[in-house]
Amino acid sequence: MRNTLANPHVRSLAVGSVVMLLPLLMLAGCAKDSGEKEPAVPVQVATVEKKSLEHTVAAEGILFPLQQSAITPKISAPVKIFFVKRGSRVHKGQLLAVLENRDLAAAAQDSKGSYSQAEAAFETATVSDLPQEIQKAQLDAQAAHELLTAQEKIYNSRQELFQQGAMPRKELDQAGVDLTNARNQYEIAQKHLDALLAIGKTQQLKSAAGQLESAKGKYLGAAAQLSYSEIRSPIGGVVADRPLYPGEMAAAGTALLTVMDTSQVIARLHIPQSEAALLRVGDKATLAVPGTENNLPGKITVVSPALDPNSTTVEIWVQARNSDGNLKAGSSVRISVVAQTIPDALVIPAVALLTGPDGSNSVMQISSDGHAHQKSVKAGIRQGDQVQITEGLQQGDQIVAQGAYGLPDNSKVKAESANEK
Repeated sequence: MRNTLANPHVRSLAVGSVVMLLPLLMLAGCAKDSGEKEPAVPVQVATVEKKSLEHTVAAEGILFPLQQSAITPKISAPVKIFFVKRGSRVHKGQLLAVLENRDLAAAAQDSKGSYSQAEAAFETATVSDLPQEIQKAQLDAQAAHELLTAQEKIYNSRQELFQQGAMPRKELDQAGVDLTNARNQYEIAQKHLDALLAIGKTQQLKSAAGQLESAKGKYLGAAAQLSYSEIRSPIGGVVADRPLYPGEMAAAGTALLTVMDTSQVIARLHIPQSEAALLRVGDKATLAVPGTENNLPGKITVVSPALDPNSTTVEIWVQARNSDGNLKAGSSVRISVVAQTIPDALVIPAVALLTGPDGSNSVMQISSDGHAHQKSVKAGIRQGDQVQITEGLQQGDQIVAQGAYGLPDNSKVKAESANEK
């Protein structure tokens, strides 16, 4: 034995074996110790509870007035006078400005005179005597009628004499021919008179009526041109813009004044299609305005039936009262709408929900022996710092609320209150 250890090569192998055994002996000792007393990781614990949750859809929106009108004149003329300025409150139909209109007033006056003249001519035509040709036809018809009456008397007288034998047959026959000729002349004259009365009178009245309508149209056109020089408000509201001053040229088709009705405002916002499907016209909403403490109530008035092609979102309109005028058009506001309410939802703190790389959700559930086990769950709606669990947990289950991140499965845990940290 002494000789074996005296060999340097053998002695080196023995030392190496001892060195390799030392870590194994240390690990065995540690394993023995850990089995005897496993350390507990301090964590905050939460209990799965049932609560009423509200699914709130929130987004930023831009305020627009209830109505807005950019008033553009139909004629180009210098501004004669303004009756309002920026910020003035106006009502519907109120006169806001007048453009130079002396030439238009003169043209309207001239057209009015022509119209009055045409009215007089029409009245004269309707009550005046018939024209000369109609008068001649009346005289011809009257003469033919008198001749017919005379020939009838002659024929009757000669017929009596013929019957008494005091007149030859030849004279009676001649009286009959004269009577026939007189009757034919009367019928022709009467038909001619009737035709002149029917056609001539109608054409005369048509001519007079046409002249009257033409004069009336010209007068109305001139009056309309004159009215275009008076700028009136089509809506009630506040004057938001007045870019020109008296004396400057107002161009046709260019806004001279802008009036906004801000008694109510409309917030327009864009939200994802999945959330828009939960909203309906008439749903109540809340407007949070920066710089103000109180939120304002509103309601949804429009849910667009089509997606925005650029953002693939749905446009929503929320209308709110603005009687005090504090809400300004163009301002940004925060809109909140309660889209869904779940009365008995299983709720856990949102910080307790773990999300894996593949998007799956899980929690660290605490078993009765004080160990934390990873449990797959399905999450529902969120409200503030709480989240609904639709599958995987039951009411009363204990989970790790904080400290679950990076915690190995089946770890020993110890409940710790928040104020102990």
